[in-house]
Amino acid sequence: MIKTLMKSIRQYKKNSLLAPFYVALEVVMEVLIPLLMANLIDYGIDQGNMSVVLKFGLILLFSAGLSLTFGILAGQHAATASAGFAKNLRHDMFYNVETFSFSNIDKFSTSSLVTRLTTDVTNVQMAYQMIIRTAIRSPMMLIFSLIVSLKIDASLALIFVGAIPVLGIGLWLIMSKTHPIFEKVFRTYDKLNNVVQENLRGIRVVKSFVREDHEIEKFQKISKSIYQDFSKAEKQLAFNMPLMQFCMYTCMILVSWFGARAILASGGDPTIGLSTGELMSLITYAMQILSSLMMLSMVFVMITISRASAERIVEVLTEESSMLDGKSHINEVKDGSIQFDHVFFSYSKDAKEPVLKDINLTINSGETVGILGGTGSSKSSLVQLIPRLYDVTEGSLLVGGVDVREYDMESLRNQVAMVLQKNELFSGTIKENLRWGNENATEEELIHACRLAQADSFITSFPNGYDTYIEQGGSNVSGGQKQRLCIARALLKKPKILILDDSTSAVDTKTDALIRKAFLEEIPDTTKLIIAQRIASIEDADKIVILDNGEIAAVGTHEELLKSNTIYQEVYASQKKGGQEDE
Repeated sequence: MIKTLMKSIRQYKKNSLLAPFYVALEVVMEVLIPLLMANLIDYGIDQGNMSVVLKFGLILLFSAGLSLTFGILAGQHAATASAGFAKNLRHDMFYNVETFSFSNIDKFSTSSLVTRLTTDVTNVQMAYQMIIRTAIRSPMMLIFSLIVSLKIDASLALIFVGAIPVLGIGLWLIMSKTHPIFEKVFRTYDKLNNVVQENLRGIRVVKSFVREDHEIEKFQKISKSIYQDFSKAEKQLAFNMPLMQFCMYTCMILVSWFGARAILASGGDPTIGLSTGELMSLITYAMQILSSLMMLSMVFVMITISRASAERIVEVLTEESSMLDGKSHINEVKDGSIQFDHVFFSYSKDAKEPVLKDINLTINSGETVGILGGTGSSKSSLVQLIPRLYDVTEGSLLVGGVDVREYDMESLRNQVAMVLQKNELFSGTIKENLRWGNENATEEELIHACRLAQADSFITSFPNGYDTYIEQGGSNVSGGQKQRLCIARALLKKPKILILDDSTSAVDTKTDALIRKAFLEEIPDTTKLIIAQRIASIEDADKIVILDNGEIAAVGTHEELLKSNTIYQEVYASQKKGGQEDE
């Protein structure tokens, strides 16, 4: 896990090394200051020697200034290193997520990936900053202070040594109990994120059905679960501070008691035994040792919290896409021909029954193919195999005479354009959204594609025309307008295969007919697959495929199916009757 995370430090290695270096110098100065203070008291103040007081006073000021400077430099480098590390982590995670297949994304869920990219990375960032600063400072302070204390008075320094195992055992018990709780908390965070995303995305539905109270109750339930788990963990972590204070005050009392007796025994002569200055320095070192242990405990607490986050981040970083480029790396799609050869498909390996069963279908380049079927008949699953959004489970799927698994995926997908019923528009202008299809498209090409998709007329009616800003998700355009923009975007790719997955459902029949007419006249060599609920949208197709429960029930022209297929006859009759009633 650590090895995987360290790969994301990269250009911030220098800062990550300089931070502990300056911390070490800061610690050295802080350990020297109590010794200088002891000399100032014993040989200056107690002896009434003002020149010694002035000398050690100036040295103390200089040492304190150096300590402050080193502390500032350490803080700056630690902040730069941790923030840069977090930036690289987010970049590496997002980059890897972009390579995921749909099945990889389904494994994690969208809400979980968002939590890992935000909350989890923040936790690891804070832990990393503490590791390269506090986790270096505390052990060094502990060791140096302990060495100097042993040199001053070994018997008194043993008091500190006795406190260390007590604290160590206590911290280990606390960490072992709290780590599983934090793991559970972050899984609950995923659920909370999912609830918030669903609510914001479907806010119009929530309000139209007056379900605000239900959504608030659902949010509060998960939020309460996080509160309860965090409270439980924090209550256990709360034992850390009383344990630290107990050890600290016990050591202070013992050092003061035995130190005072030693001073009385020596008569305050620093050459014979313990002096006043040395006792004060011992008390200071006691504070340094115990504060170091306290800071170490805070580091352990932060590491305990971030360990669960680090494990979740590493899961994303080490996840390999279930869909890789073909070994042949074929970059050219010869034509738009498609052949399904005994294709079976399941979304999960553990599925009891395949979604698609023994699909055999040949589509010639340039043909228009209609796909019809009831809800759940796997129409979308069929076409999603063509640009290799999913891989076939059994059998083979050929595009341009080559198995799709042999293509370079980018090259394949550049030649297959898909327009979904719920396609996405992104924040930005209409031009920026259209150029997803072709980033180098000219103004003339944009306008031409929009005219084919019957989108130019409503775009030009906007005050800003093609520079009109599209809100997130296309919330400021209608469903039909969104679909037409998505069709235009797909046409700009100039693909060999165009797939319309019920993507004219929100437009009227006249507009639908105009779009189909434009396809016939302008892109005759492009293979067009049209999934539709309206027979009017596909009756002019070269062939129509009827899907039923994941199997091909029939293939034929409109006239052939009207004569031979019961399903098609029933759909046609019901739609014709519905149309007559509307008239």
